[in-house]
Amino acid sequence: MIFLSLALNGFKTMPMTADNISALITAALPGAQVEIHDLAGDGDHYKAVITCAAFTGKSRVQQHQMVYAALQGNMGGALHALALETRTPEQIK
Repeated sequence: MIFLSLALNGFKTMPMTADNISALITAALPGAQVEIHDLAGDGDHYKAVITCAAFTGKSRVQQHQMVYAALQGNMGGALHALALETRTPEQIK
């Protein structure tokens, strides 16, 4: 699991909702199962558990890069902190 937290020189945007995060990921990774957990109850620190067949054969870093690409540059702005757990469907059997 990788935990990423970024601050942009005090610049604060409206936080993303769990539904927004899930929608971006599922749009970019069709068929993905996405669970979003609000870690601190503040709508600003999330954990995403993503199961997706497209992760098959990819390294953990490549899987996370796919998720970050799906978030369309929102990391560090509207999305302050996101812990990722990525896995293939075979890994949960």
